[in-house]
Amino acid sequence: MRIAGPLHLVFQCFVFGLAVAATQFDGSTAAEEKDRPMPSITLSPAMQTRCLEILRSGLRADDFWPSMHAAEALTLAGHGQEVRRCLSPKLETETDDRHRCGLARELVRAGDLSRTAILLEILAKEEPYGHVHACESLFKCGRTGDGRLLRAAMDQDENPTLAIMAAAALGRDGSADAMKRLREKLAAKDPEVNRIAAWVLGQIGEPCDVPQLRANLAALTDPIARSYHEHALACLKDAEGLRALARNLKSDDAALRVHAAAFAGDAGAVHLADELTSLLDDPDLDVRIRAAQSLLVLSQPDPRSQP
Repeated sequence: MRIAGPLHLVFQCFVFGLAVAATQFDGSTAAEEKDRPMPSITLSPAMQTRCLEILRSGLRADDFWPSMHAAEALTLAGHGQEVRRCLSPKLETETDDRHRCGLARELVRAGDLSRTAILLEILAKEEPYGHVHACESLFKCGRTGDGRLLRAAMDQDENPTLAIMAAAALGRDGSADAMKRLREKLAAKDPEVNRIAAWVLGQIGEPCDVPQLRANLAALTDPIARSYHEHALACLKDAEGLRALARNLKSDDAALRVHAAAFAGDAGAVHLADELTSLLDDPDLDVRIRAAQSLLVLSQPDPRSQP
């Protein structure tokens, strides 16, 4: 039976979910696999100190987006107060709306939830310059406001990236309609569209998204577009995705190394700790930051493993 239109995506997820639930390689169901605590690594005190030194240096770097990545990593490592002290004064003087989104996002992630208002304010502006960054930031820090602005951004059809990032924020908040739209975008033929949807679904998707990610990957030749799908697959515990992530950590392209180093933590790739440690000496600042972040993330016990 073939189901036409967008409903086939919902049906595909349902059927694939049943198949995975019925036949995991180790006999566990998909739900059991998802709920299983992630393994962790042990970092020596010296290695922890080194990672934090890289992040603190990155936080104060002149290169804006790597400094935001360092802020994210420090918050994930439990140093949100330090991030708030550093970034709050910068937000008061910043005038570029995209940079304001980055600063507000990391302040929210570090615990200053009042800064969500800045992201919603930028999204409400008639000038669209900061809209995508506002939606992406709301997605990353798990905030939606009342959802009205995000739904309007998701429903517009002038900017596909804006629609995807708005759906991402709403999908993370539990919207089934937003998740359906993300899967429709993943199935789009345009690689500029499906790669962003892949990036999102790697973080909030389900095992039923694996077949479409694999299908997209088979048609792609651009290394960056491929990496978005490979790393999404890795986060969904796909074996080939994890192998590709390992290869990308050793790429000659710094952009691929950055992306792989960031996703290694999300994928729970504890077996790549040595490769991540090597990247602490990478010539690219953002690679060093993302490698330090993933090492610290991988060293934290999964809360589900705690009594």
